[in-house]
Amino acid sequence: MKPLSDTYKKLGIDFTFPIEINDAEGNQTYYEDSDGYWYKHEYDAKGNQTYREISNGFKEGTPRSQSYERKVIEDIEQRYARIILSSLQLFKKV
Repeated sequence: MKPLSDTYKKLGIDFTFPIEINDAEGNQTYYEDSDGYWYKHEYDAKGNQTYREISNGFKEGTPRSQSYERKVIEDIEQRYARIILSSLQLFKKV
């Protein structure tokens, strides 16, 4: 897996380090610092860690079938779509 910062750069998204992502239950699913160190964790519905991957190549557990990068891109796309829709609604009111 390549660092999430590479994906952000490719998409032209501004960001600052550290990059930290938590799931809806508050579990940290991704962390990346400015030195290139990153890790990714996945959890089951009960909050048990089922997979982890570290930038040094260490992997443990079974990853979900959909790539983490694709999930992040979909999340970013959904967030931007909501921002654009909100902006359009505000523009119509003016």
